[in-house]
Amino acid sequence: QVQLVESGGGLVQAGDSLRLSCAASGFTFSAYAMSWYRQIPGKERELVAVMSSNGGYTNYADSVKGRFTISRDKAKRTVYLQMNSLKPEDTAVYYCKAVGTGYWGQGTQVTVSS
Repeated sequence: QVQLVESGGGLVQAGDSLRLSCAASGFTFSAYAMSWYRQIPGKERELVAVMSSNGGYTNYADSVKGRFTISRDKAKRTVYLQMNSLKPEDTAVYYCKAVGTGYWGQGTQVTVSS
């Protein structure tokens, strides 16, 4: 059974940092690119960051470039999203996804106060 479990969200102030984690199980983690999305109520889910299966390629939404970093740990079967210099507009539910599959996590709420 495929599972993606996000954690690490919370309520922070503008300028603070958070690190999100997504623990994967039930599929060959090392074979898939992994991504982070976010969604604000009433809006479409937005791709935030993606990392290739071997970690050699990353890409970011323009809105988070230079502030967010995606990484992965093969041994722990976990993908991370380090978020620095957080802004109120980063407030959203953050989801991880195995690229090319329909597998999503349940999401973790990030709220950034001004």
